[in-house]
Amino acid sequence: MNILNMTRILIIFSLANLFINTTYAEPHSTLGKGREYYEKRGDIIWEVPSQNKVIALTFDDGPDYTRTPEILNLLKQYQAKATFFVVGNRVEKFPHIVKQEFLEGHEIGNHSYDHASFQNISRTKLLTELNLTQEAIYNATGHKPILFRPPGGSYNETAVNICKENDLLMILWSWDQDTKDWASPGVDKIVNKVLNNVDNGDIILMHDFVHNSTQTVDALKIILPELIKRGYSFVTVSELLSNKDLPGRHIEVSE
Repeated sequence: MNILNMTRILIIFSLANLFINTTYAEPHSTLGKGREYYEKRGDIIWEVPSQNKVIALTFDDGPDYTRTPEILNLLKQYQAKATFFVVGNRVEKFPHIVKQEFLEGHEIGNHSYDHASFQNISRTKLLTELNLTQEAIYNATGHKPILFRPPGGSYNETAVNICKENDLLMILWSWDQDTKDWASPGVDKIVNKVLNNVDNGDIILMHDFVHNSTQTVDALKIILPELIKRGYSFVTVSELLSNKDLPGRHIEVSE
């Protein structure tokens, strides 16, 4: 093999390694600190491995005046609990829906006020996003959340630290349970994503506000009865966490 061919092979090998490392790197971390780093510290939760067949359904970006009540009706029908990560400016528009979520035993989490990216956000803007949403949720329910999910799953060390300083635990979702229902991929794809990858302690990502789409609701009509048939039950994120000891953190489940 001549030197030219060896050089080409080395270049191809290097590019392949670069592609692999880029493609399969942790998608949420923005500072090179991956999942293991934050999980060990108890700063961010992706899932809660369990011996029990329990799952946490989570819904982002609401409330929505049409889809959220439809989802609430389905959850009530199947005696399922869920966690709604709500956007503050939408809470102010539909406080009665958030109050209904709370009164029916679901958990309410903070999902920012304007759904701004937390990747390159200033500390002042970040605090404003958190505090305005906490206030909106408190006005609607009489309770302040203890959970926060950053829009798009983007975070940095500043966001993590501010959450800790404000007694909020950052919650993301299980690696294989991002349904991407926000993109309206089709009911079958949403259903298959959940059913083909489900495991004990999963945190499933869905959305109750998707413009001009009923796919999430239609998918739930299939997912809920099928998982119940398989022996699963649906709990809030705090209930999922209640049996897990987090390093340096104590999580109290709201009454």
